[in-house]
Amino acid sequence: MPIVTFVTFVIFAIPILPAAVRTVTILRIAAGARCDILTVEIGTFAVPKGRSIVRGISAFSAGMVFWLCSVSAGMTAPSLTVLCGVDEAWCAKMKTTYETLTGLEISMTRKSTGDILNQIRAEKAAPTVDVWWGGTGDTHLQAGSENLLETYQPAHERDMLPWAQNFFAMSGSRSAGIYAGALGFAYNADLLRELKLPAPTCWKDLTDIAYRGRIQSANPKSSGTAFTTLATLVQLFGENEAFRFLAALNRNIDHYTAAGSAPVKAAARGETLIGISFMHDAVTQKQAGSPLVIVAPCEGTGYEIGAVSIVKGAQHPKEAKRFVDFALSPEGQGTGAASGQNQVPSNAKSTLPLAAPDISLIKMVDYDFATFGSPEERSRLLEQFDAVITATN
Repeated sequence: MPIVTFVTFVIFAIPILPAAVRTVTILRIAAGARCDILTVEIGTFAVPKGRSIVRGISAFSAGMVFWLCSVSAGMTAPSLTVLCGVDEAWCAKMKTTYETLTGLEISMTRKSTGDILNQIRAEKAAPTVDVWWGGTGDTHLQAGSENLLETYQPAHERDMLPWAQNFFAMSGSRSAGIYAGALGFAYNADLLRELKLPAPTCWKDLTDIAYRGRIQSANPKSSGTAFTTLATLVQLFGENEAFRFLAALNRNIDHYTAAGSAPVKAAARGETLIGISFMHDAVTQKQAGSPLVIVAPCEGTGYEIGAVSIVKGAQHPKEAKRFVDFALSPEGQGTGAASGQNQVPSNAKSTLPLAAPDISLIKMVDYDFATFGSPEERSRLLEQFDAVITATN
């Protein structure tokens, strides 16, 4: 498919026209990569006494066409378009590694998980995305249940750990688990000492008035991490108690972030005291030298299975399958540790990052991916979350 290049020119003043002409001229030229497609669009504007300048603009546009042809002729379309739901550093490492391996150019854009789901929903009739890589698995399951994802049997499926195999079966062969990580929170030890505050060890400690305005969490409408938090609390405490907890916690939240890792990054910088995120994101910050203490809450916690999926109607299905195979290989999963990430990889042959939290030692809920991976349950819980937060603000 040829690249189409659009250039818009805004001409604020044309000397041959009277000063009384106040409208703005818009010239938009589109040239195909081989210069076999050409469109010129000229905006209209008022000219006194019926004078016309279309001829002049058309001559100007013809000159621009030759310039566009010379520029666009050297451009190539990406061989694959990927939306990335992991940390920016991992997105960048995966892109460069895959391009070096294959010699192909890919477009890799980092977005929060909820935003990715919304984009894929909005583009259902004409998808621009080939692969959704990373982000919480329950959101991938929601997309699968809405028939937004293709089925695929990846090359490394038999090498997957049991929890990843179970997730793949649950998805109806639409989404494959690529990593796992436990939910928790982290606090800045230096700031805690300076403020002379007690160290939190449980979820319910976070509602203490001592932490008023000193906690950050992500927004579950945009963040898969935060939706996992919401679903975890419902499974830990029951729905009514969970929302009472969230109402009390909201009084201590100074900011709801768009991205799930942002709260612990803010705590690492000393911009807030406590950040609620996945524990592996906090480990990455601690490895970078920040004074974080990472907490697995005493009541227990939930976890994520990060996933990869091919978008239904992908424009590059062959390359999408190739990318998924790489993402599930030991080499592909090794890009996580190479970029400073600490999730537990799903391939049994992959090397476990040395600092990855040992999830076998953490008290976990039996996370119900099927229930919380349904669009209806997601919508219902998000509506209730909005109502509770609005009522306590």
